[in-house]
Amino acid sequence: MEKLIFRKFFFDVINFFIIGILSLSLIVWVIQAVNYLDFVSEDGHSFKVYFNYTLLSFPKIFSRLLLFIFFISIFYTIIRYEEKNELLIFWTNGIKKKQFLNFIIKISIFLILIQIMLNAFIVPKTQDLARSYIRSSDIDFFPSLIKSKKFINAVENLTIFIDKKNDKGQLENIFLKEGNAETSQIILAKQGLLKRINKEYYLELYNGSIVDRSNKNTNLIFFDKTEFNLSNFATKTTIAPKIQEQSTKLLIKCMWNISKFETGFIERNLNCNENSISMIYEELYKRLIAPFYLLIISFIGGCLALKSEIQNNFNRHKLLIFILGIIFIVLSQILSHYSTELIFKNILILIFPFLISFIFYLFLQLKLKE
Repeated sequence: MEKLIFRKFFFDVINFFIIGILSLSLIVWVIQAVNYLDFVSEDGHSFKVYFNYTLLSFPKIFSRLLLFIFFISIFYTIIRYEEKNELLIFWTNGIKKKQFLNFIIKISIFLILIQIMLNAFIVPKTQDLARSYIRSSDIDFFPSLIKSKKFINAVENLTIFIDKKNDKGQLENIFLKEGNAETSQIILAKQGLLKRINKEYYLELYNGSIVDRSNKNTNLIFFDKTEFNLSNFATKTTIAPKIQEQSTKLLIKCMWNISKFETGFIERNLNCNENSISMIYEELYKRLIAPFYLLIISFIGGCLALKSEIQNNFNRHKLLIFILGIIFIVLSQILSHYSTELIFKNILILIFPFLISFIFYLFLQLKLKE
């Protein structure tokens, strides 16, 4: 009978958790996907690249929401059991509150392992894979990007302005600026046409001039017809892997080298040195330490079982538990930003979730004895 009761409670918590996290993750994913439309409208990537990139962001969203949804799941399920007097089934069948709290802790440990697996392996891999689609992407949407009377900055070191564009794709009064502050090339043309040859885009320009400026020298060249290869330019979208996209193994290797040997290295576009180590510590904290806040949340949620609905201060107790849970969820995000120094100098931040969990454990043991 005891196993059946705990099994029902487990499935009630997990069912609410799965429905809640999938629903909220989907809402956040849709909102984020709308923001990523700039990949197509401004950066010129194809819808295939856009869809793959946004789809691969879902595991990261799922992982970020896991702590909050777990707390809501525990809070809602226990409150519902209390309101329907279903918790009495536990106590009348000889199940002690200590056993009940231990079962909630077991659920949290199960989810801790899932979140560590997500943070340490799945999320970095999917984020790096998403970035690989950007790296391998051509600027496929140049025709839709080029609009009349609009400056186009979809690629690095290149600005395009078109005065007119007719229905046949013919361009008039074209301005192109290539280069930077030191060296630049300005092309002016009366007419032009955008062409695609072997998956590469070219601007075929007619009746214009080229102004070359370098080392304070300026050259002027007139032309009747010339071609400008747009495929030589890279997208302005960041294509180098960020620290969040690097493997956990590589980040640990960097941390070990800096802390033990004080030597850095460059691998997979990760510049491991004293300047980047603070961000690496923060990322490792988020991946490997932050999931243990689930343990704190399980203790806080379990405190709901300490009081019954028939007690006068139950509503105040319920509100206090909810506020306390939200505080620790917010705190888990804030403290990650203070883990940027060497971990040995921030030992308190490192052990904080374990220390608070131990304090809650002792508190619950004392309350249960009372």
